[in-house]
Amino acid sequence: MSDTVATETQGVHVEERLLDGTYVLQAELPGIGSAKDVEVTVTQGFLFLRAERGMESPETRRSTRRYGHFTPLPAGAKEDEATAEYEHGVLTITMPVSVSERKTDRITVPVREPLSAGKR
Repeated sequence: MSDTVATETQGVHVEERLLDGTYVLQAELPGIGSAKDVEVTVTQGFLFLRAERGMESPETRRSTRRYGHFTPLPAGAKEDEATAEYEHGVLTITMPVSVSERKTDRITVPVREPLSAGKR
């Protein structure tokens, strides 16, 4: 089973999914030249990514574009086994998730009107 979530922060389009015990995050980083311009860190249950593109030309002198994104990791994510690959403008980060530590139940939280709503 796979749940995919897509978000966009600071110009980064990100898709996250949990598939067969593996957490996968893909981030589009247009214009980033190589993997050396990308930084991925994991700390205290959060994944952080940063990338920077710098260009110089006679017309613009220097142009810099910075990308950044952070996201909480799923429960049971094995942070020390994370891998990352950057190819054709897409960063793919994967890490195994321990199924025994992950909740698989889906809980629906009821949304109620405030108690004071009926007294208006």
